[in-house]
Amino acid sequence: MLSRAAESLYWTSRYIERAEDITRLLDVNFHALLDAPAAEHRTSWQQLIEIATDNGLYHEHFSDFTGRAVTEFLLWHPANPYAVTTCVAQARENARSVRELITSEMWEHINKLYFLVRDVNRGMALAGPHEFFRAVREGSHAFQGVTAATMPHGEGFQFVQVGTYLERADKTLRILDVKNNALQDAPPDSLDASTRLVALLKSCSAFEAFRKSRSAQLEPTAVAEYLLLDRSFPRAVLFCLERCLDAINAVSAQRNGPHHALGRLCSELSYSHIDEVAARPLSAFLAELLRRMNLIGEEISRTYFSTQVLAPEPTFQQQQQQQ
Repeated sequence: MLSRAAESLYWTSRYIERAEDITRLLDVNFHALLDAPAAEHRTSWQQLIEIATDNGLYHEHFSDFTGRAVTEFLLWHPANPYAVTTCVAQARENARSVRELITSEMWEHINKLYFLVRDVNRGMALAGPHEFFRAVREGSHAFQGVTAATMPHGEGFQFVQVGTYLERADKTLRILDVKNNALQDAPPDSLDASTRLVALLKSCSAFEAFRKSRSAQLEPTAVAEYLLLDRSFPRAVLFCLERCLDAINAVSAQRNGPHHALGRLCSELSYSHIDEVAARPLSAFLAELLRRMNLIGEEISRTYFSTQVLAPEPTFQQQQQQQ
């Protein structure tokens, strides 16, 4: 497969997954703050910026962390290269550039999602955003489902898988990292700690799955273990990385750079125990995982891609590949 086509498919799926993750974070945060003290609102909105983008970029355009400002910035602010509207638009442009490789059903669903975010009444969406959040998430699920059901599972499909699961693992790690730091401020076994753990799990669409698979009460170590090391939950880091490794193996039997990096990390996580992870500061462990995942992304680009995919500005693609 041509490197440009592979890269476009890879970034199409990463952008769609990123848009879904951001809208889920916003939706969960809105619900979590309904019963939270007003003093916690600013910190909670700031956490979303730390997960999805960076404080410096945000402060160039807004002076404080409010629900309306953060929502606007993450959904459609033109200066934010990670905004939902930007992600969906870039996914559509990359899909258009490989129109002959994707199915008509895929193109119809990505078009539907694109026009949804482009034509939304922004004032109404900010006043009552939950329906819009739901529509974006369902649009992402529909695109992923129709891709699995209609696209031949050859090389192109495998690059779609790599993009989806690498982005998903990245977001799970970032959510766990930021939310874990907030948990340190809540007394163990307190109602506040339980509420924050529920919000953490819901931010990864993991609350129901966790409760069905774990009989123990909510507690930070069990939640971290589930989101990091579970091999059956589709947003757990180990699950995602193993799916990436499977896709890389399907693309090439040769043991190349991405295979070695992914294989080594999957093996280490497979044999890790949460007690060993908890023996050191979790933030340090998560930071190291993020660093290695960034290197894996760079290794994938170096091995398989040699061109620049469509981006709104010259530095955008480079910024994305560093995430």
